[in-house]
Amino acid sequence: MEKILIIDFGSQYTQLIARRVRELNVYCEIHPFNHFPEPDADTKGVILSGSPSSVRDTEAPKPDLSGIKGKLPLLGVCYGAQLLANEYGGEVEGAPSREYGRAMLTVTDPEDALMKGLPSPTQVWMSHGDTITYAPDTYRIIGSTENVKYAAYHIEGEQTWGIQFHPEVYHSTDGTLLLSNFVLGICGCSGTWSPASFIETTVEELKAKIGDERVILGLSGGVDSSVAAMLLHKAIGSQLTCIFVNNGLLRKNEFDEVLESYKGMGLNVIGVDASERFYNDLKGVTDPEQKRKIIGRDFVEVFNAEAKKIENARWLAQGTIYPDVIES
Repeated sequence: MEKILIIDFGSQYTQLIARRVRELNVYCEIHPFNHFPEPDADTKGVILSGSPSSVRDTEAPKPDLSGIKGKLPLLGVCYGAQLLANEYGGEVEGAPSREYGRAMLTVTDPEDALMKGLPSPTQVWMSHGDTITYAPDTYRIIGSTENVKYAAYHIEGEQTWGIQFHPEVYHSTDGTLLLSNFVLGICGCSGTWSPASFIETTVEELKAKIGDERVILGLSGGVDSSVAAMLLHKAIGSQLTCIFVNNGLLRKNEFDEVLESYKGMGLNVIGVDASERFYNDLKGVTDPEQKRKIIGRDFVEVFNAEAKKIENARWLAQGTIYPDVIES
């Protein structure tokens, strides 16, 4: 399945980049800068996100891009653009004042593949405290604002671009077109991905990975673990065993109601009512952090005891929201 790899440097906008890419019907994955996979045959391009850090800081995130730069289409956004300049022969300095807000971009090379179809000038959104003051001659400027010379550049001889602004933000009025130029035009993605196709692909991948082995999954009654359970059930059926632990802190009758709803889904669920254990261990405890640790410990111990009863289980499954892939 073709995909765009997004390398995250901690920007508040990274998830928004992913959303814009998916709105183009292209699958993408976000990975932290210090733990991202080697691009495979399905990786059509890479986007470097912004960051609250400065490339001039000694502890700034600076990953090894040798397996990407010059080999795959690459787009650096804000910090990503500064990183591509600072680490490959250019200079980045602190701006006289932080630039935050709308700016007007003049497209200086309308024939460039990234700028194709963009009006000039076009409104863009800036959010940075540094600025690129020098870049090698191969860094051809394709867009500038009144205050930022290197607002957009293309490294000649490579499919590598850098932009100082944020195309993923609503206030960049032609940002979606720019991202489309990169993802669909430069990277050559077909734009045929959808959530439905993701389900089909995921189910096939799970079948291939798990084979005939057994899987245990902890259910919370919420959306995340329930979706994971249904995807696994679709892939491996009775090889999946789910464990739902009642810690006594659920809503009234929720334990029984959720168990009943899982039966309707066809899931193989073991319900464990451990509420009395949780009540006893929490009795008299008022400190919120101590409560959290007790609940976490008891859940792991109850879940583990139940999981040990299931023979020949080789896999532990977890359902969680996508940002937790980064945060965890």
